[in-house]
Parts: sequence; C-alpha cells; structure tokens
Amino acid sequence: MFSFIPDLYAMAPSQGGSSSGMIGQFILFGAIFLIFFLLVIRPQQKKTKQHKEMIAGAKKGDQIITNAGIYGTINKYFDDKEYFLLEIADKTVVKVQKNQIGSILRQKNTSSENEKEKDKKEVKDKKEDKDKS
Repeated sequence: MFSFIPDLYAMAPSQGGSSSGMIGQFILFGAIFLIFFLLVIRPQQKKTKQHKEMIAGAKKGDQIITNAGIYGTINKYFDDKEYFLLEIADKTVVKVQKNQIGSILRQKNTSSENEKEKDKKEVKDKKEDKDKS
C-alpha cells in the first residue's frame, strides 16, 4: 500500500520563509478592505447623512415625494414623533413615516419672503434719506 503522509510532508511549505508570506497576505487584505470602504461604505454613509439632514429640514407646507411615489404636501410635522401627516388631495391626509421621504420637491420658502421684506425696508430707508437731504 502507498502512504499519502510522505506526499503531504513534501507539499507542506518550508518553515523558514512563512512570516513574510503572512505579512503580504495581511497587506493585501488591508488594501482590499480600504478599497471596499472607499467605494461602498463611505458613499453610503454620506448619502445617509444627507437624507437625515433632509428629513430634519422638512416642515409644514413642503411638497415632497415619498419612497413609494406618493406626491403630497406636509400637513402636520411633529418633531417628537416618527411620522408626519401628508395631504395628498383635498381633505385626504395620510400618516407617513419620516424616513420614507424620498425628496423634497419644493420647500415653503420663508427666506425669500424675509428677503423681500428686507428689500422693501431698504428701499423705504433710502427714500427717507433722500427726503431728508
């Protein structure tokens, strides 16, 4: 009978140079992990952060589209609850989870209203200055 044990000893790696092979494997594993992190994990973290900021910036009157494809206007937005009320038609209001906001189509723009008021005030101030002169 033939024995496979001598063949297995012959196939075993030598004991002297095995540490450099292991270091090379660890470097390769680290490089693969770094590439995976940069191409997959980091972009997903950025996307999640942007989505959370978008949800935090939502308010009553914003027109949104949900992940399910429902268009509507936020009727009531609760800071302390995990849902809001979305008006999808006249007198038709549904309860939707906050994390289901897909995108905000049009925000109720209070900043432009404030800018218009500031511009009117500046024009009025300039007219008063001219009248005094």
